[in-house]
Amino acid sequence: MPETTAASTARSATRATIVEIAARLLREQGTPAVTVRAVAQAAGMQAPTIYRYFEDKDALLDAIADHVFAAYIAGKTLAEDLGDPIADLRAGWDTHIGFGLTNATLFGLLTDPGRPHSPAAAAGLEVLRARVRRVAATGRLRVTERRAVELIHAAGTGAVLTLLSLPPADRDLELADAMYEAVLRSILVDAPALPADETTALAVAVRAAAPRLPMLTDAERVLLSEWLDRT
Repeated sequence: MPETTAASTARSATRATIVEIAARLLREQGTPAVTVRAVAQAAGMQAPTIYRYFEDKDALLDAIADHVFAAYIAGKTLAEDLGDPIADLRAGWDTHIGFGLTNATLFGLLTDPGRPHSPAAAAGLEVLRARVRRVAATGRLRVTERRAVELIHAAGTGAVLTLLSLPPADRDLELADAMYEAVLRSILVDAPALPADETTALAVAVRAAAPRLPMLTDAERVLLSEWLDRT
């Protein structure tokens, strides 16, 4: 058993080394540089060794995305602990824009519709959903949680891709700020709010709190959510 554990630990360490070296090549030289042969050479290994850990280049790229994005998600989680859901929303947006501009090649991989959906990208969306749910619980959303998540995600991705399409010297970061403010106006209840906005915000808030109401059965929670979705 100790030998098995030691072998598993060694395998995990070797895999992590391969991913870190591949991530460096991706960051410094772009996607074309991340070939099995190049990674093996940089790691001081034979190419067949790489295939023991990754089926092909796409699998290696997915592992890189998970590795780099894991640190990003951890940073987002820490950035959200401000005690104010709206401030947390902004902190997450700023982190997202900063990550995209700092990791242009990786961001391109994560947002490429031609590539399989990355677990890293799915984890990022879960963080966004949780952040939006906290805003919903305050009664500030004028739209459903799903709609808010989709708008923020689309705006954030679009802002980063637009900025990356420009030479660094020509990038106006205020574009991202303006995009965020526009999205915020479309998803949050203004003050004073219209009666219709108040009704929607209340329904969204109750829906966000429903999973935590101990007096409801699972069936009742489903029924309540269905009713609130009609609001």
